[in-house]
Amino acid sequence: MCLVFSLFLGLVGCASAGSPRAQGASDHAAARPGIVQADASTAPGPARQALVDAHTAMQNRQWARLVLLIPEASQDPQLGAYAEYWYLRHELSDPDEPVPTEAVRKFIAATHNPWLVDDIKSDWIVAAARSADYDTVNRIGPVITGGSSVQCSLLLAQHMTGQRVAAADALAAFEPNKSCWALFDQLVPNKVLGWNDIDPLLRATLETNRKSDASHLAGYLFNDSEMKEYRALMRQPRKWLEKQRRPRSRAQTELVTLALSRLAHGDRKKNADYIRHDWTHAIPRSDLEWVWGQFGLIAALKVQDDAAQWYRLSGKAPMTDYNHAWQVRAELRQARIDWTRVRTAILKMSAKQQAEPVWVYWYGRALKAQGDQALAEKYFKSIQNDLSFYGQLATEALGQTLGIPPEPKPVTAAELAAAQANPGLRRAIALFDLDWRHEAVPEWNFSLRGMNDRQLLAAAELAGREEIFDRVVNTSLRTQHEIDFKQRFIAPFEDKVAEKARKINLDVAWVYGLIRQESRFITDARSHVGASGLMQLMPSTARWVARKIGMTDFNPASVNDFDVNTILGTNYLNMVLQDLDGSELLATAGYNAGPRRPIAWRSTLPGPVEGAIFAETIPFTETRLYVKRVMSNATYYAMMFTGKPASLKARLGTVSPKPDTGVDLP
Repeated sequence: MCLVFSLFLGLVGCASAGSPRAQGASDHAAARPGIVQADASTAPGPARQALVDAHTAMQNRQWARLVLLIPEASQDPQLGAYAEYWYLRHELSDPDEPVPTEAVRKFIAATHNPWLVDDIKSDWIVAAARSADYDTVNRIGPVITGGSSVQCSLLLAQHMTGQRVAAADALAAFEPNKSCWALFDQLVPNKVLGWNDIDPLLRATLETNRKSDASHLAGYLFNDSEMKEYRALMRQPRKWLEKQRRPRSRAQTELVTLALSRLAHGDRKKNADYIRHDWTHAIPRSDLEWVWGQFGLIAALKVQDDAAQWYRLSGKAPMTDYNHAWQVRAELRQARIDWTRVRTAILKMSAKQQAEPVWVYWYGRALKAQGDQALAEKYFKSIQNDLSFYGQLATEALGQTLGIPPEPKPVTAAELAAAQANPGLRRAIALFDLDWRHEAVPEWNFSLRGMNDRQLLAAAELAGREEIFDRVVNTSLRTQHEIDFKQRFIAPFEDKVAEKARKINLDVAWVYGLIRQESRFITDARSHVGASGLMQLMPSTARWVARKIGMTDFNPASVNDFDVNTILGTNYLNMVLQDLDGSELLATAGYNAGPRRPIAWRSTLPGPVEGAIFAETIPFTETRLYVKRVMSNATYYAMMFTGKPASLKARLGTVSPKPDTGVDLP
């Protein structure tokens, strides 16, 4: 299989499952022909060791020890700046310590690593704003990689030094963090932000049930006595409502509206009757319509087929893009789709949301169902070059066969040499060699800024030669015009994975599509919930599968071992597939969310639905995106492996309702 793999990868080469890089080892700095090595071999041994010790101290929050290691660690000519960077970040994040302004200035002046300079500036901006040193914030100015905290800190400094801040900029930057709350604490009393800005944000926050953040926002709208009422209605909305009279102020109307919306979390039919009888004429029609939209949202998230009926009561009420999306999904899930309603719901979205491939595709489908073939084809053609789930479906909707983009010209020796000589990429490779992915990934990504397609292809090629497979994919995905599927859909370990999949009659392309999404071929990947390895197995699942297949020598510590992980992963995937009637679509959802969930979602279907509709109406955002990406990946891998056309629509199939009988799977 190595020959097949090398054909797919071109210059990337054929990696074995046991390669040090693939296993995440830190001793992969041995020279390889044609590769410009990181400077680890020329760095003073004591300096590199001091840096490693400093990293351990940073992870263990041993700040006094880290300080002592900085002088020697900084002598490492390639990575030495990291030790002081770690310590400065710690000091800048501590609200009880003074901002180390002079130390930061000296670090920035002496450091030749643009990523570290930019990132430490971001932390400095946040720390200076927190200590009310707004002049310093303004002098530091914008940074390249600043997130929400940085943007809110910059806006706060502008406002506090007399510069005009637009409400739209503050709302665009907002996320519920300390920096943005500090900004809003100034902009609200100074009337830069008013009721019409905060109230939609409050409603949107309640839509996702973030009660603590919603309470903070409510505090900007309501006075102390009104906040007491707000807290009461959030605890027991029906009980609170039964004590209320017809609202006579804007604040009272909003409190009643919010309370009515919270009734969506209870017995919706009973509560809807109560609303119609007692409150229909007590609040403005637009507020009542928004309440019905909340009833629709909760029903949709519970995959209940009455969701569309509630949404149809929402009229033209302004809703969030999140809620508009669920209104469309609710209509798509009906036994008989009313395409006029699908189209109308999409038109309620913002222009930006309407332009997303998902809604372009479904709008085109609505047009086609209504007989406007010419306009439908215009919509499909506008996204068919989008090399993802809906671009593929649009191509098939046009009656065309899916294909793979033409190969670009191979990376030249000169282009590869330029990538090898890039200081940021070399630093990142050295960090990967130390198995410091947390530092390596942002260093790598920062170095890609401003690269053209040819430079990105060369950087991806370099990552492939270094067996940093996730950077191959993610770097190649950035190209705009020269698309290299040998990079974007690499197949490392192809012989080993294929062997295990074929032993149990699993589709190799599907397995690769799943691994590409699960771990990007990082064999020691670990998720925030504790899943491990190439196929991201939870410890309890790994133990269960090991017992089922008779792996008597299983040790939980070996779950990242390539053979153990792929044997357990492919067997578990096959078990899920068999329990879900051989549907790759349902099994993919089950692999991510647990096999019981797609069974429950399927059981509430009002009738058979095409696979694309089932995928789009999965209520968990993570699982919905995961399923679409895995199925799209699998379709491309099928074409890569066989050289023949493949159909995403056929792979998705049709999902029919079936009673929830449960499964004997974890």
